[in-house]
Amino acid sequence: MAENGRTPEQIRREIEREREGLAEAMESLRSSIHEAADVGGKLSARLPAVAGAAFGAGFFLFGGIGATMRLLARRSREH
Repeated sequence: MAENGRTPEQIRREIEREREGLAEAMESLRSSIHEAADVGGKLSARLPAVAGAAFGAGFFLFGGIGATMRLLARRSREH
């Protein structure tokens, strides 16, 4: 019997359970990495639409519409 009160067979079973748990965790991690890589593939297929939407959102958020309208209004008064 070991110092902590467990038999060698109990220790072997515990080690085997830990190995199985680690194997499941590794499989879960591999699956997560594969899904993340797949998102990149899906995104690259729609890159022009995503880039256009990002440009439009950035233009709107940074006041591009208001600035453009002021520029057009100023040009119409100058002519």
